[in-house]
Amino acid sequence: MMNIEEAVRWVLSVDRRMLVMREAHENGVIKASELASRTGRSVQNISRAIHEMEREGLIECLTPEKETWKRYLLTPFGRSVLESMRSAYAFE
Repeated sequence: MMNIEEAVRWVLSVDRRMLVMREAHENGVIKASELASRTGRSVQNISRAIHEMEREGLIECLTPEKETWKRYLLTPFGRSVLESMRSAYAFE
C-alpha cells in the first residue's frame, strides 16, 4: 500500500482521480453515473478511476452486492490523502 505522500502524487497524476476525490469531498457518497453526468466524462472513464482508487484503498463500495448503481465513499486513508492534498496543494 502507498503512503500518504505517494497516494497524493498518484491521485494528482490523473485528472479523473482528482475529479473523484473532489466529488467525494463535496458530496460524501458518489456514483459513477452522476459524476460522469456532472463532469461531461464517460461513465467508463469515471468507473475506471473509481476502481483504481478502490484497489489502492482510497475509496470503498457501500453496495458491493449490487452489479450497477454502486455507491462509494472515501476510506479513512482516502480522507487522509484528501486532507494532505488540501493543505499542500490548495485542493478544494
